[in-house]
Amino acid sequence: MKTLRNFLDKIKPQVEKGGRFEKLRSTFDAFETFLFVPDKVTFKGSHIRDVMDMKRTMIVVILALVPALLFGMWNVGYQYNLSIGETGSLMNNFWFGFGKVLPIIIVSYVSGLAVEFIFAQYRGHEVNEGFLVSGLLIPMIVPVTIPLWMVAVSTIFAVVIGKEAFGGTGMNIFNPALLTRAFMFFAYPADMSGDQVWVWGLNKGSHVVDGFSGATPLGNAGLGLFDKLPELSDMIIGTIPGSIGETSKIAILIGAAILLFTGIGSWRIMLATLIGGVGMTLIFNAADANEYMKIDPLTHIMMGGFLFGLVFMATDPVTSAQTNRGKWIYGILVGMFAIMIRVFNPAYPEGMMLAILLMNTFAPLIDHYVIQSNISKRLKRSKLLVQNK
Repeated sequence: MKTLRNFLDKIKPQVEKGGRFEKLRSTFDAFETFLFVPDKVTFKGSHIRDVMDMKRTMIVVILALVPALLFGMWNVGYQYNLSIGETGSLMNNFWFGFGKVLPIIIVSYVSGLAVEFIFAQYRGHEVNEGFLVSGLLIPMIVPVTIPLWMVAVSTIFAVVIGKEAFGGTGMNIFNPALLTRAFMFFAYPADMSGDQVWVWGLNKGSHVVDGFSGATPLGNAGLGLFDKLPELSDMIIGTIPGSIGETSKIAILIGAAILLFTGIGSWRIMLATLIGGVGMTLIFNAADANEYMKIDPLTHIMMGGFLFGLVFMATDPVTSAQTNRGKWIYGILVGMFAIMIRVFNPAYPEGMMLAILLMNTFAPLIDHYVIQSNISKRLKRSKLLVQNK
């Protein structure tokens, strides 16, 4: 590391103001701060100092995503071998999935970071670490068969329109990863829905054994095929077709434990979203108007990306509510809308995506009214104190 530090110190004057490559200052800063902790300190004013800077926060979130990612890679190989009637070993399944998922991750990072670097150079500011998480989330919430050029186009759209247009990291209204998936879903629906997109090889014309279906639990539920829903144990373990990182609920819960232990993930939003989803399901159970409404709360939570969205998407500190009371309101509404969209509009089976994006829009409004409510209460309290005197 000392050799690398000396190398960076040697070329650093060339990118400083007045140097030959001063226009590449932002790019150099991005690589330097990624490799080494910045040496910038505050000199005046009151500041809260904490060891958890943006870089460390992003790294912890990535570590929390790793269990779901690794299982997702294994499941890609497992589902493929299952579809052709073969039994692959643990490592055979994993390396097959690794080879299919890695290109998606690379394209996601390259296309997204390219936009980040271009905007940083144009604006003359540092490259933020925010996309380190988004770049990994995007491959985990898409089908393994998604064409790479669609990943690139959708990622660029989300970063430009959903993030940089609002001012960059910390200013975006919508979660970039979810906006990427929404763009894919509405722009390329044939590659984001149906039975054949969730298992590698089904849409490639390869031989598939009789009786194998690439349908996800939400796909079957949307078609009214409730008798074909997988066992609850399979949905919890994750040995089912689905988006790369959303199938294993055990792996997702491990990630949730990491986020909660480090204090990065909001327990209020997680719990509130769970309460909202369970509450809405119980309301539908009581109504009992159709078969979809009869699905129990645990099955709803284990189907699709509800739990993944609850842990990694709804808790995004930039696009979610900031106030404590606002987090409860925000989370409950996310959970309720997610189940409501599933039941009322099976054409959009993954209601969690639309629910979070909808509540991203209203999160600032929720915080505004929570703050105004607190101000009103304090004004009334101060008036009473004055009157009592």
